[in-house]
Amino acid sequence: MTRSGDREQRRYFIETWGCQMNVHDSEKLAGSLEREGYVRAGCAEDADVILLNTCSIREKAVEKVFSEVGRLRILKARRPGTIVGVCGCVAQQEGEKIFKRAPEVDLVVGPRATASLPGLVGRLDRGDPTAHHTVDTEYRDDSIRFPHDAIRREGLHTRKAFVTVIEGCNHRCTFCVVPQTRGREVCREMEEIVAEVRHLVSEGICEVEFLGQTVNAYRDSQGRTLADLIRVAAEIEGVGRIRFTTSHPAQMTDSLMDAMADAQPKVCPYLHLPVQSGSSAVLRSMRRGYDREGYLAKVDALKARIPDLSLGTDMIVGFPTETDDDFEETLSLLEEVQFDTIYSYVYSPRPGTAALEMRDETPVAIKQERLARLQARQRSIQQARNRAWIGRQAEVLVEGPSKLDVDEWSGRTPEYRVVNFRGASAPGRLETVRIVRSGAFSLRGEPLRGLS
Repeated sequence: MTRSGDREQRRYFIETWGCQMNVHDSEKLAGSLEREGYVRAGCAEDADVILLNTCSIREKAVEKVFSEVGRLRILKARRPGTIVGVCGCVAQQEGEKIFKRAPEVDLVVGPRATASLPGLVGRLDRGDPTAHHTVDTEYRDDSIRFPHDAIRREGLHTRKAFVTVIEGCNHRCTFCVVPQTRGREVCREMEEIVAEVRHLVSEGICEVEFLGQTVNAYRDSQGRTLADLIRVAAEIEGVGRIRFTTSHPAQMTDSLMDAMADAQPKVCPYLHLPVQSGSSAVLRSMRRGYDREGYLAKVDALKARIPDLSLGTDMIVGFPTETDDDFEETLSLLEEVQFDTIYSYVYSPRPGTAALEMRDETPVAIKQERLARLQARQRSIQQARNRAWIGRQAEVLVEGPSKLDVDEWSGRTPEYRVVNFRGASAPGRLETVRIVRSGAFSLRGEPLRGLS
């Protein structure tokens, strides 16, 4: 490939780390480049523009980025015209420091400045020397108004789509870097969101997932909340499933719970509600805005409205103030709530957070041992909860071939459980299956009939 040639021959590749918000940001980055005539490459080695869309919520995620940049250094030495960009949360966090550690990077673009990407890439493509080592980490409120018809939807074939409703976070949890990397909250108008959902339905989407760093903080300029949005979206013909993530327990209101219950079965009976710790003392140190009893009260209120609700959560072990007794409270919370999924990690110090100032005297080996114990306890809970599905029927939205066996199909139930099965099917189909076996992380089904 050369710098000359038709624009249609210029290729891009995006590697993504992190959460659903990052995945959706990559869809926006891809769409913005395709509007300028770039086409997608199958791998970085075939691309003229390589973007690393990054996550910085944990230290290891940051190191992965620089490890990948090191690999690209060799590629760029062979093809000096290749453009390498770092986008997302690491870009926002590190800014110009990225160039000192990785001079082969050409541009750095934060998650609220994605609209500037095509212009910066275009300048580099034209050989503009002033564009090299450009940083754009400005927080722009209009970043949330990315044209929905310009997004390169990865889930069209699976009939699933992400929809941004709010960006940023106003909480100041002592362990979290998100407010620094994503900025303060800014919301879209409900009419814009509803128009996007209608557009997606017209393209065959049946499952929409509303996104935000604190999605249940959504409130537009007219005072309309996520509860109002859910009620309106549930009335749109063609919408089969509604999800939203990630919610903050302190903002899980009665009105939102009521909307979730009233909009059944369209609102999926699954909620990711990060608790982070089972100890009120640790939650206080984390500045989460609720205690153990408050979190459990929210869970009780949700299950009173939606008895079959499945719950997921995040857990941090080894927070600087966590004692053995605090950790035991976290283990007991697992038993009391009976989560269906958890994402669990050892505490990772992040720059600019208040937790960095806290004394941390717990050895790394003890933290790792706590994590192993927590994950083992949760695995046994999941095995028991999944075992209860044997003999039941479930609706599965097929995502594609199983990662473990290409001769099998894999998809998710409304409760977010992974189901693998054999038989004739295709991505995007809704299949009714009978569950015949279970493990800790997935179910196995036998298809009964196909639905369109």
